[in-house]
Amino acid sequence: MKQPLSVLIVEDETPAVEKLQRYLQRYDSNIRIAGICDSVAGTVAWLNENMQSIDLIFMDIQLKDGVSFQIFKEISIQKPVIFITAYNEYALEAFKVNSIDYLLKPVTFTDLSTSLQKLETLRDQLVVEKKTEAIKSLAGGAETKSYKSRFMVKVGDHIRSITTDQVLLYFADGRDVYLVTNQLRKFIIDFTLESLEEVLDLKLFFRVNRTYIVNIHFIQDVMVYSNSRLKITTQPAWDKEVIVSREKVGEFKDWFDGQH
Repeated sequence: MKQPLSVLIVEDETPAVEKLQRYLQRYDSNIRIAGICDSVAGTVAWLNENMQSIDLIFMDIQLKDGVSFQIFKEISIQKPVIFITAYNEYALEAFKVNSIDYLLKPVTFTDLSTSLQKLETLRDQLVVEKKTEAIKSLAGGAETKSYKSRFMVKVGDHIRSITTDQVLLYFADGRDVYLVTNQLRKFIIDFTLESLEEVLDLKLFFRVNRTYIVNIHFIQDVMVYSNSRLKITTQPAWDKEVIVSREKVGEFKDWFDGQH
């Protein structure tokens, strides 16, 4: 049985605090409000004494004595944060800290429920990962590398998180590198192809040439092409040619055969 959430609310408007408390109780009557702070200084002091007693922080951005990002400069916060604010211009900065969601006021019960469900999913995933690591440790397994499992992208004024299992391919166009999803949506990401090779699971992703990194799960067909090269067809179909360069063919075949 899961322990009920213990929550800190950082908000300087009483009606907003009361509304959030009602929504939290409606979502789960066992949720405990461990504390309510209305300022940067008060939050820093509270967290210095009580950080380990909470599971989640709801945080407004504009507080009565400043912007809440100042809190993160004064204390290391190791708890997930859901920002609730009337301002959308802080979204990118919010995701640089331990933010799992960014809700714009007026917040609905549906908005809150979605955020809490996301937290539950992340907590469940962490439990599974910890159990897997413990089993490997008991079995004397070799230490495994941790791979990047999601990428943050910007969509207009919004921030989205895309998991690597949704990525059809990555490609470079000049100085820009794009992530392409299995819905054929393109997003610029702040990586080079070289840096992607350092963080991706290379059992699943392969750099076929100077321009493309492909996901094995979306390769539909590989056919012999001119000059001893190979041509990849993806599903869904990417509208440009993806060619395995001649010097990569041998390595690609090993990878595609599971010998990488």
